[in-house]
Amino acid sequence: MQGPPRPPLTIASEPDDEHQACLKALTAIGSTFKEIARIDDGNGCGIDKPIALSSPLPGIEFKPEGQMRCEAALALAQWMKESVIPSAAALDNGKIVTINQASTYVCRLRNNASTGKISEHARGNAIDVASFAFENGKTIAIEPRREDPTLTGAFQRAASASACLYFTTVLDPESDAAHETHFHLDVIERNGGFRYCH
Repeated sequence: MQGPPRPPLTIASEPDDEHQACLKALTAIGSTFKEIARIDDGNGCGIDKPIALSSPLPGIEFKPEGQMRCEAALALAQWMKESVIPSAAALDNGKIVTINQASTYVCRLRNNASTGKISEHARGNAIDVASFAFENGKTIAIEPRREDPTLTGAFQRAASASACLYFTTVLDPESDAAHETHFHLDVIERNGGFRYCH
């Protein structure tokens, strides 16, 4: 016996005052972005008040430009400014000049599955970080580094651990096979402010 049909998924509306406060904070931290038209791809996929982020902080490109909610962009900028950049100073590679992303907004289910829950990427809440490029030309790709005894390994572990201060979900290459090549970072709201970091 099947129960009543589930109501169709809808796009969460974003209160204008909260959105404007976020845009103000994003501008103040030095991000480069533009507001874009509401995204509605059906089945709950979409963003009420999306932005296109091209640079989270002055001097750092976000490649390719990514569509997301302001809240996700602000978490990224704060994490980079307060945790990732200070950690990277120990590497002697110069400044971080690019964050290479693997995914921002995309209409799909979690882990690209054919059944199951909608991904936070489909709500504009998630960012997948694939690598960091430095001014000396070096790129640090996100890959399994739990046992990496080098400064690079220490940097990646520090970046992953500190991300949980800014994002409510952090999945790194040690979490599962679907995340071996990137950090998955999202700002989903859970009951009691619960965070899931692996």
